[in-house]
Amino acid sequence: MIPTPTNPSDPPLPTAKMVVAKLDLFYGAFQALRQVTMPFAKNHITALIGPSGCGKSTLLRVLNRMNDLIPGVLVQGRVELDGLDIYAPATDVCELRTRVGMVFQRPNPFPLSVRDNVLFGLRVAGVHHRARLDETMERSLRAAWLWDNLKDRLHHPALELPLDQQQRLCVARLLAVSPEVILMDEPCSALDPIATAKIEELMLELKRDYSIVIVTHNMQQAARISDYTGYMLLGDMVEFGDTGRLFTNPADTRTQDYISGRYG
Repeated sequence: MIPTPTNPSDPPLPTAKMVVAKLDLFYGAFQALRQVTMPFAKNHITALIGPSGCGKSTLLRVLNRMNDLIPGVLVQGRVELDGLDIYAPATDVCELRTRVGMVFQRPNPFPLSVRDNVLFGLRVAGVHHRARLDETMERSLRAAWLWDNLKDRLHHPALELPLDQQQRLCVARLLAVSPEVILMDEPCSALDPIATAKIEELMLELKRDYSIVIVTHNMQQAARISDYTGYMLLGDMVEFGDTGRLFTNPADTRTQDYISGRYG
């Protein structure tokens, strides 16, 4: 099932990498998501916006089943990755989280060296071939725009890096295991404007090879970097569509109220 944009005047959607269809999610008796339906386009950036507590991060965590780690969560509906339901009983969740990786709100490098951070996932997977590890480390650091800064500091503690470099190192650690989708949960909220600009530039570069979904409270950020935007309110997907159109000519008055600052 490929959902259509809220506004029929939006251009046709490109190929969807992931699709959420008629999704409900409950934390015990509390319903956090209600009949959410939307696509996530391949090699594009999709932003999720809305006030605090509207379900943005919950929806993001649905996409790689991180909510499975929370007791009492019930998910109903369908979530597809390349047409296959990721909540099917036969799904290998570890493989799913390799294909659909997460970058969190605050940088979370491990208390290890730069090199060991980047290669952590491969070593857990049992990869020990030195040439492959070296090639992957350089490729991942280059993709995260860190190689020139860190190639002579690979054995230095990652926790000593500036925050923006720590966040990009977390991206490099994710890229090392060859994901297909990158989920970003407010990745710039702990960064200053200069560091935020670097992360945004990185995202725009990465979408050539990856599908990206970002949760952000920064509507200017969503307008700058995303191709598609979904506005959420109280667990509902109020409006989804082309970012430029949604910010300039929203189809729903609730979206207009939010982006104009009258609500939220």
